[in-house]
Amino acid sequence: METKRSQELYEEANLYTPGGVHTSIRNVDPHLIFTKAEGAYIYDADGNKYLDYQAAFGPYILGHNHPYVNGKVIEAIQRTDLYGVGTTDLEIELARMICRNVPSAEQVLFCNSGSEATYHAIRLSRAVTGRTRLIKFQGCYHGWHDYVARNMLSKWDMIGKRDPGSAGMMDEAIDNTLICTYNDLEDVERTFKENDGQVAALIVEPIPHNIGCILPQDGFLQGLKDLCEAYGALLIFDEVITGFRHDIGGFQKVAGVTPDLTTMGKAMANGYPIAAVAGKKEYMQRFNTYPGGDVWFAGTYNGHAVGTAAAIATIDLMEREPVHEHVFRLGERMRSGIREIHARLGMKAVVAGFGSVWTTYFMDFMPQNYTDLQHNDADFYVRYRKKLLERGIYKMPMNLKRNHVGYSHTEQDIDHTLEVIESVLKEMLAE
Repeated sequence: METKRSQELYEEANLYTPGGVHTSIRNVDPHLIFTKAEGAYIYDADGNKYLDYQAAFGPYILGHNHPYVNGKVIEAIQRTDLYGVGTTDLEIELARMICRNVPSAEQVLFCNSGSEATYHAIRLSRAVTGRTRLIKFQGCYHGWHDYVARNMLSKWDMIGKRDPGSAGMMDEAIDNTLICTYNDLEDVERTFKENDGQVAALIVEPIPHNIGCILPQDGFLQGLKDLCEAYGALLIFDEVITGFRHDIGGFQKVAGVTPDLTTMGKAMANGYPIAAVAGKKEYMQRFNTYPGGDVWFAGTYNGHAVGTAAAIATIDLMEREPVHEHVFRLGERMRSGIREIHARLGMKAVVAGFGSVWTTYFMDFMPQNYTDLQHNDADFYVRYRKKLLERGIYKMPMNLKRNHVGYSHTEQDIDHTLEVIESVLKEMLAE
């Protein structure tokens, strides 16, 4: 695989940008400069072509540069854009679609990123309850702001301890965020009891996709809802990743558990920038977009025509075509195919996933939480992904990252990927 041009451009990028990237997690080895994307494929500056399962961390559920979505965006911006006052017809239509499909969405507000959405949801929960503390789970990711940027991909000796994710964070924000173990209701209940009357909200990825794909045990999500109700806290489902990817109604519809507030983004607009916070009307009307509301909500680019048009087109396609049936079927084809390869090769590995998402953990049992992932062979995991990349299969070459099947992938793509996976694993085992 030739990467000479990517290396040259990366050196230039570093002249103008610290580290040459505009999001920290993008700086991985090998550092590639991407120039083109279409359907299930991405291309770099050296002309290398990759079958893409990274999907920009999940937005591309339909595929890159999807013609229907792009067409609707072009159509929209040829007649409208951004006004800074009033409401657009696109905002109304998209809000109606979300409220129709997402169980918790009695009303919805648009913003521009998942981090914004979780920030708004947490601030709202504090206003509603008059409390300050927040419960989140070790390993889960809810954005870059001080409220939640702790105990994400912690070093193993920092699990459950005070582990802020950045310099410059405020102590008050760090210490008002309490850390629990995913899939452990006893731990959550103990935390509620120890902080009785102080917890405003519990925020959770219904499936912790920040660490691959840890599925909730039966009754766990309902148990969280019951505990929040018992202790007077709001339940926030962070469905920025799971929303629209796992069901048009989000994973809450799959699980049959309706939270008080929901955050959404990524797959709702197939790669275009938009996010949302939704929830019960009585809570949403505390935002000052509603006359008399006392929780500040603002953003110059909120509801921009590009994002709203893309989201309308994406959700419309999901309503009319078998998007989820297709990606679920191919996702299961991939997972079962990899399991068969592991069995043939006698490997110590498990394949985790749901719907269109999967990852392989190189360990001998299915993990239930972040602590369990200490047993994953991280070195093997990353080397495996780098070897796949060299053969034209793009999975993020970093430990504990998930992969995504999209509507643009075909059975032939999956079968080809499985052939490459088996070839790579055989080579690695022979080494």
